[in-house]
Amino acid sequence: MNKESAVTSEPAVAVDYQTDPSRYRHWKLKFEGPVATLAADFDENGGLRPGYKLKLNSYDLGVDIELHDALNRIRFEHPEVRAVVLTSAKDKVFCSGANIFMLGVSSHAWKVNFCKFTNETRNGIEDTSKHSGLKFIAAVNGACAGGGYEVALACDEIILVDDRSSAVSLPEVPLLGVLPGTGGLTRVTDKRKVRHDLADIFCTSVEGVRGQRAKDWRLVDDIAKPAQFAAKVQERALQLAAQSDRPLDAKGVALTPINRTIEPDALRYSHLTVEIDRSRRTASFTIKAPTQAVEAEPTDANWYPLALARELDDAILSMRTNELDIGVWLIRTEGDAAAVLQMDEVLLKNQQHWLVRETTGALRRSLARLDVSSRSLFALIEPGSCFAGSFLEFALACDRIYHLALPDDEAKAPKITVGEANFGLFPLVTDESRLTRRFYGEAKPLDAIRAALGQPLDADAANALGLNTSNPDDIDWADEIRIAIEERVAMSPDALTGMEANLRFNGKENMVTRVFGRLTAWQNWIFQRPNAVGDRGALKVYGKGEKAAFDWNRV
Repeated sequence: MNKESAVTSEPAVAVDYQTDPSRYRHWKLKFEGPVATLAADFDENGGLRPGYKLKLNSYDLGVDIELHDALNRIRFEHPEVRAVVLTSAKDKVFCSGANIFMLGVSSHAWKVNFCKFTNETRNGIEDTSKHSGLKFIAAVNGACAGGGYEVALACDEIILVDDRSSAVSLPEVPLLGVLPGTGGLTRVTDKRKVRHDLADIFCTSVEGVRGQRAKDWRLVDDIAKPAQFAAKVQERALQLAAQSDRPLDAKGVALTPINRTIEPDALRYSHLTVEIDRSRRTASFTIKAPTQAVEAEPTDANWYPLALARELDDAILSMRTNELDIGVWLIRTEGDAAAVLQMDEVLLKNQQHWLVRETTGALRRSLARLDVSSRSLFALIEPGSCFAGSFLEFALACDRIYHLALPDDEAKAPKITVGEANFGLFPLVTDESRLTRRFYGEAKPLDAIRAALGQPLDADAANALGLNTSNPDDIDWADEIRIAIEERVAMSPDALTGMEANLRFNGKENMVTRVFGRLTAWQNWIFQRPNAVGDRGALKVYGKGEKAAFDWNRV
């Protein structure tokens, strides 16, 4: 991990996003027929870094890495599960949110990456509920504050124990001088439709809201006395499970360890390589096509689309967290375009197969990680490329697409192919395809592209359809790419991050885009203000018995 300043406690050790249940220190998984229980029992001495204790089920990045893994275990290893109950194994506390002392000793970059990953994990819960029929209940059996309530908000329903003490709260503004960073404000209004004035009271009160009032204000869906709480949760979980179409008798797929080799300047996987050029501050992601036909009946985690989804996810997360100075990612592909299109045909024809559906979801979420990564993304279409169908999505996710033109060598000229998969199999979080986003939904260019469906397009043909940014020939290629990269890495990373996010999400807004927009613009700004992180800022003096000193200027 690159240190941002000498005052942080971040070690120069890379964060590993791979784990498995045998290594969990914070979550307990239990399976009972169609219902899985995921219980928070955070080890207070199990922080990812030194300098804080995870008391009262407060969490750090390590806790969320385990949560992300546990959700994937449920998705892929237990197809019989149709409903998931998130609860706590500790008495009188559900989750007290992100560990405040961890935030206090973390760099700005660490805080932002932490918030982004926790956002993606919670978005993944909602994505799975929407697309895969797996429903989630938050069984709030104790105090539920900040990020703990944000976990609950990501679930389909929240049931709160009515024991006169357990409450839900978002106390970040009054306690810490920051915002609820994983979508709390947005989900309270956009998802739960809590009235504006009530939400204002709720988000500025440290003590939170409990019992019937929490239900009346729409902060929870139901309440139950302690004696009836477990029975009510189980009853509702079974009701939701009965509505799901996940198979009760299918055999799950064990998520065996990802095949990965870590080198000082490279990450190497079975189907993906990331090579880092530190002098140029770039990383080349080369995604490799299948080398044999993708079978329609997957049986294990080595099934190409699933293996690729897991490798891509790990590579994006590793590079985002561990390589802060590498500002430009060059996206390349390698292999046979026909093999990619054959894979797409399998995914499209078997969309109702539970494992195909889950794998498509994993690919969709990995592409969504690419969309919100604060890196400049350039696609390079060169000889040997296979930007076809689903692999064309990698290019369409980029800020620019460079496509080499070889007018005098038709056989060697790299081509792209639009496939049926590009028209909605991997939608953006806005629920529109990347092609639709690219052309603002305008019928004329989209109709022209559909007319070219399945046709290999060279650089000039692709350019005529608006499918690349630039189509230099072999005389100009090296210089144009070099200049584009050199110019990009010389620009302000802060300005680029803001610009890229605005341009990539140029279509319709929804709850997810607002969550990330508010994180990017508002929370990032607040996280750098002295009122939050100055020597006497609220985040710094929390727990020290001191009162925060605020600059009262409104800016």
